Amino acid sequence: MGRWPRWIVVVVAGAAAAGCADVEGLRSKGDLGEVHAPQTLWPDHRPAPLPPDEATRGQATPVPGIPPRPGQSMRGADALAVLKADVTAATRLDGGTGRLVDPRTVQRLALCDDSSSGGPDCPVRPPVLHDLTDDGKEELITAVDVDDRVSELRVYTVRPDGTVARILSRRGVLTGVEVAADHLAVREPTSNDRLVAITDYVWNPRTSVMELTALTIDECPAGTASTTQCPPGGT
Repeated sequence: MGRWPRWIVVVVAGAAAAGCADVEGLRSKGDLGEVHAPQTLWPDHRPAPLPPDEATRGQATPVPGIPPRPGQSMRGADALAVLKADVTAATRLDGGTGRLVDPRTVQRLALCDDSSSGGPDCPVRPPVLHDLTDDGKEELITAVDVDDRVSELRVYTVRPDGTVARILSRRGVLTGVEVAADHLAVREPTSNDRLVAITDYVWNPRTSVMELTALTIDECPAGTASTTQCPPGGT
């Protein structure tokens, strides 16, 4: 058996000290040895503050060049045009460094033609309309596959003034994306092929963005791996 993480040892040791319940009552498991407090690594090192162009990542970002939309719904919007305008603006803002969008995304979008589907070589996933803000109006959910593994996930809404704005941007390995009511969950592989990470986003009316509310780890059912498609729901 391999070594357990220290925090697991603390939990186990605490349970053992309290005793284990069975039909005969509580029984002590004896001394499990010395338990050490966590050791903080590099306590003097702190990340620099966010650059000014990234300080607004927790806010809705208007998409330039997209005409205002009446009715506050993304239904009928040109999803490809919205995505291209957003990616172009983000690339210009981060100078191609990749902080806001993968530099390859613009090149990938150039493969799309002017048809409604973008053509056979277009790496943009079919747009999905879903009410994430719980106001009866639909948001636009789409993603562009940067390569065979990495994708750029984007969610757009219409603000009260008709402006189209991005309310979620996420780059990652999208094992699965699920929606339920005002929740959007992103499933991604982990370094353990039996586990998948699930990030849950929920609309916050105060900040007007989709905010991360939970990060959990789920098991893939037997016979599958998180590097493939873990069935929604896990085990």
